Amino acid sequence: MNEGTLFTHISNQVATITFFHPAGNSFPSEMLQKLINSIQRAGENPDVNIIVLKSEGEKTFCGGASFNELLNIQTVEEGKRFFSGFADLINTMRKCSKLIIVRVQGKAVGGGVGIIAAADYCFATENASIKLSELSIGIGPFVIAPAVERKIGTSAFSEISLEAESWKTAYWAKEKGLFSRVYDQVREMDKDLEIFSEKLAGYNPEALKEMKKLFWKNTDQWDQLLYKNAEISGKLVLSEFTKEALNNFKNK
Repeated sequence: MNEGTLFTHISNQVATITFFHPAGNSFPSEMLQKLINSIQRAGENPDVNIIVLKSEGEKTFCGGASFNELLNIQTVEEGKRFFSGFADLINTMRKCSKLIIVRVQGKAVGGGVGIIAAADYCFATENASIKLSELSIGIGPFVIAPAVERKIGTSAFSEISLEAESWKTAYWAKEKGLFSRVYDQVREMDKDLEIFSEKLAGYNPEALKEMKKLFWKNTDQWDQLLYKNAEISGKLVLSEFTKEALNNFKNK
């Protein structure tokens, strides 16, 4: 079975981390850990000043956590461990000393929206619709909630969370502050992304590091908060409502 790919390319002090998975660029736990390790290595590399995170393909940026693994959860501990994967990722992105730019060429769901929210800057195309579908299967976007709410505010977070079966457009995401720029053509986006990231990488590394700290001030409590939220999801995923919802989704 193809478990996906993840690789890092470094050029002009920019580390570009690219991931792919055949199931909608979703993240099985093992691949999620590889992404975390790659971000940590890039953050510690003195030859890297900026990190760009992107996925392969055209239609989907990231489908979030692995649905197959979600279906196999049997205990609260397994559930907490499963949902803690994206908690680990968001905290890794938050604590990384290098600024992280995310490139979003297609749709993002659940944890994929969390990745976008944990970025320091985001390029996107018109096709980059977003959705938080967790409530529709009986859980909620608890783990990614602090990151998303930090970017778009409580009102917009409430809207996208409660409208769990509705896609929000890229322009909605930009208006709310999740996307920094939106393009109608991928080629144009990639050109500007390259120029922007290399220009940033040429700035004073210490200044960039201090800006990163400034952007993420007052988030130290996330080291505990995200894992408490993962436990909430871990319990809910075992409820009869969620089990039935997941089975109905699987059988569609």
